[in-house]
Amino acid sequence: MSTKVADSTGYTPNFQMSAFGYIMAVVMVILLLPLLPVLIPAYVLWRVFIAEEPVEHSFEMWRRESGR
Repeated sequence: MSTKVADSTGYTPNFQMSAFGYIMAVVMVILLLPLLPVLIPAYVLWRVFIAEEPVEHSFEMWRRESGR
């Protein structure tokens, strides 16, 4: 077994890894596309009933609360 690893020159694209990435992206889209009718209503229900509104802190609010 070889323990030597070739250094990447960084000058040329790695076509094998690019192809693998594109294939994996297509597979993920194909697998996740049927889940959209479930995920979208679940997200909307979560936002409506469970998620809290984020509190925005502002300088003006700080001045009013601290009495300055």
